[in-house]
Amino acid sequence: MRKIWMLLLTLILAVGLVTGCTAEVAATDVEAVENEIVNIYTDRHYDSDDALYELFTEETGIKVNVVKGKSDELIERLKNEGEDTEADMIVLADVGRLQRSKDLDLLQSAESTIIDENVPENLRDDENYWVALTKRARVLVYSKDRVDSSELSSYQALTEEKWNGKILVRTSDNIYNQSLVSSFVELYGQEATEDWISGLVANFAREPKGNDRDQAKAIAAGEGDIAIMNTYYLGLMLNSSDSEEVKVAESVGVFFPNQDVDGTHVNVSGAGVVKYADHVDNAVKLIEFLTSESAQRSYSEANYEYPVNPMVEPSELLKSWGTFKEQPIKMSSIGKNVEDVLKIMIQNGWK
Repeated sequence: MRKIWMLLLTLILAVGLVTGCTAEVAATDVEAVENEIVNIYTDRHYDSDDALYELFTEETGIKVNVVKGKSDELIERLKNEGEDTEADMIVLADVGRLQRSKDLDLLQSAESTIIDENVPENLRDDENYWVALTKRARVLVYSKDRVDSSELSSYQALTEEKWNGKILVRTSDNIYNQSLVSSFVELYGQEATEDWISGLVANFAREPKGNDRDQAKAIAAGEGDIAIMNTYYLGLMLNSSDSEEVKVAESVGVFFPNQDVDGTHVNVSGAGVVKYADHVDNAVKLIEFLTSESAQRSYSEANYEYPVNPMVEPSELLKSWGTFKEQPIKMSSIGKNVEDVLKIMIQNGWK
């Protein structure tokens, strides 16, 4: 009988040890699975981006959870959430917003030799708080029927008398315009920039309103002859399911200004790792992936943006518009000026 009890006791202890080990392994597995995620806030609302996230998951096993919204709303959300945020990474349009996020202490520095190899230094924050994912050129779009492209030259030339009542553009509170003006302050100084704004305003065809697509539509409607627009909007319109948008886009041409001087203004969409991120390594891996050659090719071909990775050529549509020289300044310099330029724009009549 004693032997039987000893055997039972041994069996009970063995089962207990196995159960305990199994529970410990199970807990470890659950923790590992929970860590194989990355939560991002993004203002990019394109199907092509969702496809890239799915591909990243297939290649790495890291699930991408996406919250979409407008850039300023996402920045405000991060501010309000503070340490309680679940976001690991934020993707924003325009360097001005990326710089604002850094200044508000919402991001953290994240170093990666892979990112450094994929993205030139001028398209990265000096302290690695954010990095560009795509480039957008802010160009002159003109009526093919009413404007001879040989008459166009620079942003500054838009102040000439011959363009009186013919210039179309968004409002001064648009971040794309603020970054354009910020680049002027960096290159030419505040006084020359104010003179340019005053001359440009004097040639407005109408009070600024609408988005970039609306400027092209206003050209087609005969409200003005030249608009300041980001190139990718025109690409989206040319490939739109809306036949009217396609017709509008086909009626206008693209001109890269300032090629004989400092070059065309370029801005970016970009990403940063959130200060209180729980999955920093995964966020860095995702940025590395999004700046890789395959992902950069997708951005260019599917969304008509210029790649930041110098190893990737622009899409065929972008090539059809021609090559161009970019402004020789760092994105971070533009971002640092943006907060001050709205006052300059309003004071000089840009509503």
